[in-house]
Amino acid sequence: MGVNSITLVGRAGRDPEVRYFESGSMVANLTLAVNRRSSGDEPDWFNLEIWGKQAQVAADYVRKGSLVGIIGSFKLDRWTDRTSGEERSKPVIRVDRLELLGSKRDGDNSSPAGAGGGYGGGEPSDEDVPF
Repeated sequence: MGVNSITLVGRAGRDPEVRYFESGSMVANLTLAVNRRSSGDEPDWFNLEIWGKQAQVAADYVRKGSLVGIIGSFKLDRWTDRTSGEERSKPVIRVDRLELLGSKRDGDNSSPAGAGGGYGGGEPSDEDVPF
């Protein structure tokens, strides 16, 4: 039996990049900066891939700097570079659950009904923002 589960809390490094498919499905891709315990360390960056209704929530409510929590699984995207012909790979977190964690002052939108998360906690300090 194997376990592939990742839980992260951090800030969106950019607005979600959203793609729609003819099948009606959609995907949102963005980066997440997660601070380390020591304030002097650089944050760890993760590539997120969000599908379906959670992708719509990300597209509607997540902006650069938004505080979010995610639960997902690790995967390694592999492809062949068209120009060089080299094999490439990129680690990606496939998000199963997205939680919006910032305060209402973090953005100008209110919490979506049924989005699986609300706004909580206080307003973050400048030290909490990794960029």
